[in-house]
Amino acid sequence: MLITLLRTFLAPYRAQLAGVLVLQLVSVIAMLYLPSLNADLIDYGITAGDIGYIWTTGLWMLAVSCVQIAASAASVYFGAQAAMGAGRDMRAAVLHRVQTFSAREVGMFGAPSLITRSTNDIQQVQLLIVMSVTILVMAPIMCVGGIVMAVREDMGLSWLLLIAVPALALSMGLIVARMVPIFRQMQERIDGVNRVLREQITGIRVVRAFVRERQEIQRFGVANTALTDTALRVGRLGALMFPTVMLISNLTAVGVIWFGGHHVDEGTMQVGSLTAMLSYVMQILMAVMMASFLAMMAPRAAVSADRIGGVLDTKSSVHPPVQPQPFAGDPATVELSSAEFAYPGAEKPVLRGISFRATPGTTTAIVGSTGAGKSTLINLIPRLIDVTDGAVFVGGTDVRDLDLEILRTGIGLVPQKAYLFSGTIATNLRYGKPEATDDELWAALEVAQAADFVREMPQGLETPVAQGGTTVSGGQRQRLCIARALVRSPRVFLFDDSFSALDVATDARLRAALAPVTAAASVIIVAQRIQTIRDADQIVVLEDGAMVGLGTHDQLMQRCAEYREIVESQLSAEEAR
Repeated sequence: MLITLLRTFLAPYRAQLAGVLVLQLVSVIAMLYLPSLNADLIDYGITAGDIGYIWTTGLWMLAVSCVQIAASAASVYFGAQAAMGAGRDMRAAVLHRVQTFSAREVGMFGAPSLITRSTNDIQQVQLLIVMSVTILVMAPIMCVGGIVMAVREDMGLSWLLLIAVPALALSMGLIVARMVPIFRQMQERIDGVNRVLREQITGIRVVRAFVRERQEIQRFGVANTALTDTALRVGRLGALMFPTVMLISNLTAVGVIWFGGHHVDEGTMQVGSLTAMLSYVMQILMAVMMASFLAMMAPRAAVSADRIGGVLDTKSSVHPPVQPQPFAGDPATVELSSAEFAYPGAEKPVLRGISFRATPGTTTAIVGSTGAGKSTLINLIPRLIDVTDGAVFVGGTDVRDLDLEILRTGIGLVPQKAYLFSGTIATNLRYGKPEATDDELWAALEVAQAADFVREMPQGLETPVAQGGTTVSGGQRQRLCIARALVRSPRVFLFDDSFSALDVATDARLRAALAPVTAAASVIIVAQRIQTIRDADQIVVLEDGAMVGLGTHDQLMQRCAEYREIVESQLSAEEAR
């Protein structure tokens, strides 16, 4: 997966990578040429006392060094540009794919894991790309070039390389092999820390209300300790690398000096050549060491690439139609025909045999006990999830045959969990209709019974809103979400238990104000409060995923025991009539 990911996302940066290759080649050639020049300076300049030769060779070495520095800097620049660009493209691809997911795929991965894959995992791959373009290109050239130049200086000492290079490579290979499974475990531990931290930050008020701070600290401590222990295991193995490299390098240097000194003493080798030989041996071992460091990073990047690929390769269960069809009738008409939804591998469906029709100008209410499948039913209409059997029709056309953007543009959904984005009240209200005027925003706020508290805010429509809408109360957040749906002027309104945080008086005023605005639209309401839905044109009663009743309030009171039980639990006998 790592190779596939790199091939895909580095393809647009071929020019930069080609530049890196050329520049690294120039840099390594210059690096390999410097010890040879230094040897000549010692043997023919310093030993012979030739000041002119020393100056000429010294200036030439300075020029070669400048070329090496310039080429190295430029290669790092182009390499970083390619790596950062590839990382940006990967993040965009992951985000785009996640946005196509239905609720089923999001639940399968989990939000904390998706966040880790979009940040930490992509950073690991980015880091590998940066190191690869600077080391992967340099290391083999330096190693091969160093061996050639070392043999050219003295064939008799080359046998030291036959011992040092395999020993270093074997040592690094053994360490890296032990690190691979630990890296995979580390990414899972990061997921665990993100999951616990996300839950605690989101549910901080619940934690404090139930005085669970100490237990939550302990729970975070368990996840944090697990990550720390895994990181320490990686760190201990990584800590072995540098001492191993230094031990083998220093032993090799001692061997070169020892045996090279005998050659110099015998007159078969000059001092400058011995110095150059020592430099080349260090460069060769340095190349092996750099390759080993890259090999150490590759396993973690490979694990991260697998996790990123897992997201990119997952197809949404909600497939866009190959040939979208137009609405066959009024886009405000919604019909479910024997609709069923089941999660993969589940023992029984969440919903089964759901059939009803909602027409323009009518209100359809959905009631039932907790877990009856009310929100799941609502999610079927805008195709946030797809039926596993039966069909859902909007405007007389199966939603699976409609263009997703056209379908969802005509639907105003107010979710069960009221959510506002960071920004201002105005940017939130314009979320579904960016071109909406201020007058349209105020009109929607009036209907949603939110205009009064917005006017009282210091900046009105431009009042900042924190992420999630935590700077306003639950009831205010719900009313703003209703206003956001109203601004869109959809043909179908879906209210998923959107009135639960409102007091009875505000609820009544809001429903009265909604009536003329939604006169030409279909309104489908999920509600727990009977007072909210008793005047609906039809009420769908769900029980354990099945539809056990359909009719008006009076009809259901007579023939639906489940509905009657819900009503009697909330209203007195006189109120229920």
